[in-house]
Amino acid sequence: MKALVLTQANSLPVYQEAADPVLAEGEVVVALKAAALNHRDLFVTQGKYAGIRFPIILGSDGAGICDGKEVVINPALDWGDDPRFQGKNFQILGLPRNGTLAEKIAIPASQIYPKPHHLTWKEAAALPLAGLTAYRALFTKGRCTAGDRVLITGIGGGVALFALQFAKAVGAEVWVNSSSDEKIERAIALGATGGVNYTTPDWNKQLEAAGGFDIVIDGAGGEGFGLLLKLCKSGARVVSYGGTIGAVPNFSPQILFWKQLEILGSTMGTEEEFGEMLAFVAEHKIHPIIDQVFSLKDGAQAFQRMDEGGQFGKIVLKVH
Repeated sequence: MKALVLTQANSLPVYQEAADPVLAEGEVVVALKAAALNHRDLFVTQGKYAGIRFPIILGSDGAGICDGKEVVINPALDWGDDPRFQGKNFQILGLPRNGTLAEKIAIPASQIYPKPHHLTWKEAAALPLAGLTAYRALFTKGRCTAGDRVLITGIGGGVALFALQFAKAVGAEVWVNSSSDEKIERAIALGATGGVNYTTPDWNKQLEAAGGFDIVIDGAGGEGFGLLLKLCKSGARVVSYGGTIGAVPNFSPQILFWKQLEILGSTMGTEEEFGEMLAFVAEHKIHPIIDQVFSLKDGAQAFQRMDEGGQFGKIVLKVH
């Protein structure tokens, strides 16, 4: 079969022949129609991820045909017995086991789910990892309901956009921030009430003028995280699903305890949440936002597009 194979760190995957997957007990083969990238894939190519091995076929997101049925793949493997947190055997598809950037993949049968009928192959491939992450962060951890005021940081990324779409679907009011005015405008076109550019002076004060927030969904961390707490209403929930900017400096607990805030960590999600997420997407006829589509053989260009940071939505690779 053909696949995108990463052979060394600090390089791009190469489109080449790879061995067909070998089935273990309880596994099935999915003939992939489309796959999608996540920042995790890019970080692996840059050597910024633990447990990297070579050669490896990256990719957590995929949709295709299994035994004549249209399916999507749940990339969260071996969550464990406690829904509150993943167990010690938890792993994400695409490292350490081969992922979806290939014509075929072997996967435990328990990881495949029926593809929502209203989605195209490209949309279905864009959904799994980011959709699951957003669903758990927004609903399980953030407890979002109609009427909540939600702030989503870094709009344009896959998780942030799903969080926007999901929150709007239940009747929440959504605000966003970004370093791009264009991305803010596109988010407003999708239903956000407003947004601010966090590269402008006193961006947080602009949001303060809009009123407080019940829920903050953040994937960045860094220096701006402390400012987010000041934007919260008393009793608000701040959910962190990533730390692309890094550590939070000069964190002060006073605002945290005085406002009775909750800071909640969230990673991926359980098997039940994946099924719930798919049902939610089907019920509300949500269509994932796609930035660009590349063929599998042009996968290196897809990685370059992600590295540039200008995407608005998911970067998808057409396999068949």
